Amino acid sequence: MPKPRPPTSRSSSAPPVSGAPRTINLALQGGGSHGAFTWGVLDRLLEDGRIDFDGICGTSAGAMNAVLLAHGYSLDGRDGARAALAGFWQRVAALGAAANPVVDLLGAHADGAAAQALLAVQQWMLESLARTLSPYQLNPLAINPLRDLLGDCVDFERLRKHSVIKLFLCATNVRSGKVRIFDNAAMSLDAVMASACLPHLFHAVEIDGEHYWDGGYMGNPALFPLFYATATRDVVIVMVNPIRRDEVPTTPAAIADRVSEISFNSSLMREMRAVEFVTRQLSEGWLRPEYTQRMRHVLVHLVRADGFMGTLAAATKIRADLRFLTGLRDRGRACAAQWLADHHADLGVRSTIDLRREFLD
Repeated sequence: MPKPRPPTSRSSSAPPVSGAPRTINLALQGGGSHGAFTWGVLDRLLEDGRIDFDGICGTSAGAMNAVLLAHGYSLDGRDGARAALAGFWQRVAALGAAANPVVDLLGAHADGAAAQALLAVQQWMLESLARTLSPYQLNPLAINPLRDLLGDCVDFERLRKHSVIKLFLCATNVRSGKVRIFDNAAMSLDAVMASACLPHLFHAVEIDGEHYWDGGYMGNPALFPLFYATATRDVVIVMVNPIRRDEVPTTPAAIADRVSEISFNSSLMREMRAVEFVTRQLSEGWLRPEYTQRMRHVLVHLVRADGFMGTLAAATKIRADLRFLTGLRDRGRACAAQWLADHHADLGVRSTIDLRREFLD
């Protein structure tokens, strides 16, 4: 990757000294309510205390988690970030209970066949409506309770002026089809909602005369800002969308789910191929010395639970009862704890995944 600006006082490409917090960049995928898995991962990394953050790129739910972490961190460090994340997701659950009381009332049976059937019916109704009526017809006033909730939870003015964590939120420009990255200077509630704007559910978000849809179409998340605008080599990707499935889908719902997974992983796959290509050039000495100094040897790490996340139907991305969200949080915490135990010592030293096997072969 092209070499970024010179290192700042907060981060370095050199391996950290023993005992010092190890600085990483985070890349957070979107995935609706499945973003509660990422909440758990972040909560455990913050609790651990041995990790510091340089930059965070995020899309959709990943963008929300990113701004919540940065906002809370600016108020009270790691404890503030954990509190901000927990407060938001708990309020999402309260909002979900009001919007979908039947699933909430099922309680311990919410993972059973009845709840799954209800969610499938709800998703079918939403998709049926979306095929005949646009959000501009169904919701002409562009009412979005999640927007108000996030606005209550995050001080965007403070993020623009005082965040020590670099933020990069990904959205898709509707007219040009190009990616738009909103950094700290451009941070706003509109920027986050643009990153999370699914066009069959919400009005396109207008910012400075341009209209934006969900960033997942062009970057889920986009990684390149981390290569250009930070000085940290380690990129930890928190994945909520499985890359591989062993079975071939045969039902309409399963086919649609798999098409969505492939589509929203495609941009990440392309960037990982580019990272692998540059890494191979550097490690095998393909480049002349004067060009080597202009390239970045990125160290890539994944925190994921593909086996578990693969069992969740796409319909559960709109499920927001507290039991479901905290279950995802706990799963994320466990995965992060295992990753820390296995790979904390590798930060600043080596990648902990085989890029070619994961993203090329």
